[in-house]
Amino acid sequence: MMTQGELAFKYKEDKRGGEMTGIAGIGAYFDLACRSGMVRNIEQHVRARKGGQGWTDVETVLSLVMLNLVGGECVEDVDRLESDKGFCRLLKKALSHGLSRKGRRGLKKRWRKEKTRSVPSSSSVFRYLAEFHNRDQELLKKPGKAFIPESNEALKALCKVNKDMVGFVQNNQTAQTATLDMDATLVETDKADALWCYKGYRAYQPFNTWWAEQGLVLHTEFRDGNVPAGFEQKRVLEEAIACLPKGVKKVRMRSDTAGYQHELLKYCDREDNKWCARIEFTVSSNVTPEFKKAVGEIGDEDWAVLTNRERSGKMTETTRQWAEVCFVPNAIGCSKNGPEYRYLAIREPMQDQLMLPGMEQDDRELPFQTMVRDNVRYKVFGIVTNMDWDGQELIEWHYKRCGRSEQAHSVMKEDLAGGTLPSGDFGENAAWWWIMILAFNLNAAFKSLVLGGKWVHKRMKAMRFYLINIPARVIGRSRQLSLRLNAGHPAYAWLVSIRAKIAGLVHAPSG
Repeated sequence: MMTQGELAFKYKEDKRGGEMTGIAGIGAYFDLACRSGMVRNIEQHVRARKGGQGWTDVETVLSLVMLNLVGGECVEDVDRLESDKGFCRLLKKALSHGLSRKGRRGLKKRWRKEKTRSVPSSSSVFRYLAEFHNRDQELLKKPGKAFIPESNEALKALCKVNKDMVGFVQNNQTAQTATLDMDATLVETDKADALWCYKGYRAYQPFNTWWAEQGLVLHTEFRDGNVPAGFEQKRVLEEAIACLPKGVKKVRMRSDTAGYQHELLKYCDREDNKWCARIEFTVSSNVTPEFKKAVGEIGDEDWAVLTNRERSGKMTETTRQWAEVCFVPNAIGCSKNGPEYRYLAIREPMQDQLMLPGMEQDDRELPFQTMVRDNVRYKVFGIVTNMDWDGQELIEWHYKRCGRSEQAHSVMKEDLAGGTLPSGDFGENAAWWWIMILAFNLNAAFKSLVLGGKWVHKRMKAMRFYLINIPARVIGRSRQLSLRLNAGHPAYAWLVSIRAKIAGLVHAPSG
């Protein structure tokens, strides 16, 4: 065995009193979880645990939320949290925050023997996640058919917890407009029970509704990989609208071609079928042969150059052009009372791009439609809308859908634990995904309500480097818990100001 003296330094155990933690900054997230009501909302809504023994719902769910934030990727990583004794003290304090003496005694009585862990073991977490799996729904699946298993009550409860978190943010930072970006994301997996997606690999395909103004995931629906992104999108939009808190006056919706469904567009355009009245929308439309024919009839003088807004705010011209299209789809053109939408076409010349041999007149190998005019080959895209904005403004607004909402998908799968699903059972993975969403929104609320400024768009890498991964000694005296940083640590004053900001936040209204 090598002696440590042969290298530049040594490792030794510190046997002084108090527990060390390498993630002292996570205490601020515990503060926000308590202040926002997340801890008590989990306790109120989630009833996955059966009986009055063992780990509570809030102990398990809150542990997994924090696991996501500190960088854990799989269920087994809870054992790493258990080894951080300082974190364990913080978790216990958060769970008992606001409880009466009787309530604290009730937590102890759940254990027949003395409780030896602060964080549920990986086996306990797996058993807990199994309670979210609806086995009866699995029997209804048919080969080759898109099917979404109905959520059981435990899974629906996680949606309620998320709705309360959204309400807390709205209560402290009111937004009167809700722009909802609807999009699916593929989560590749090697689970044998996972189904094949359209890209040719096993995956799940959660469908997310992003609230652009608040930077939150308003709603999510976990799905098998073979379920098309636009499957039952109208129902999902209705469920998402039901999650919007008070204070929202206007709802808008953006979607890719998956949302190009006349039933969905008609639902949005009507004013008398929902509390938010008419929903303004932009949806990427299918470039059908009929649509391309209509685009081909547009005169050169009717095309306008699209400009691009740089970070400095300056507008620069691009090679793309847009024009209004006189187009009525057959699906709605057969009725005199059919809805009237605006169709916009966007074209981009391809002469500067390398064309592979044999593809000059074939769109089948391309991810977009093309057409030729005056010996110039163009990429062609379409947008349908019920809004009367100027075309340049409308297209620029529509393209924002591809910004923060798609970056959020990257955060879910790479920065948090959404990309590593724990099981072959659908319900267990759905619960894991929902808990990740709770962590995502807790972090989003922390950045927007507490930190603000440049921190709003920071990724988890920066949050962990500057805030979460701060070493400290956790000491408890006279029922008070203290985190002691090294003297002169630059984060000390910052953490104190963060806690003051959290203490000043307004609780979300109950119910």
